Amino acid sequence: QVQLVESGGGLVQAEGSLRLSCAVSGSIMRFAHMAWYRQAPGKQRELVARITTGSTTNYADSVKGRFTISRDNARNTVYLQMNKLKPEDTAAYYCNAEVTVYFGDYRPGTYWGQGTQVTVSS
Repeated sequence: QVQLVESGGGLVQAEGSLRLSCAVSGSIMRFAHMAWYRQAPGKQRELVARITTGSTTNYADSVKGRFTISRDNARNTVYLQMNKLKPEDTAAYYCNAEVTVYFGDYRPGTYWGQGTQVTVSS
């Protein structure tokens, strides 16, 4: 079972920055497309940013130019650098792994972390 543990959330003022981290269990991350999603109260979960195994990235229009997703396979960690934060970025942020291969005890599939809260005050 792939385990994802997010960290780095918190309370920040508008225009501030935060960096989220997601630690992935084992050495499976290099075989996984990684993503960050977010869910605000009363809203559906939405894709924020995604990075493939080949490090191709894509972003939601609402965060382009402000957020950067990156991965460090050696550290089994994916990051989301968030700059120029806005109150509308307030949400629980979830790390997502899309495992694409059979590797040891791991199976292809989609896995989620427990989430980390980001609150942006105006």
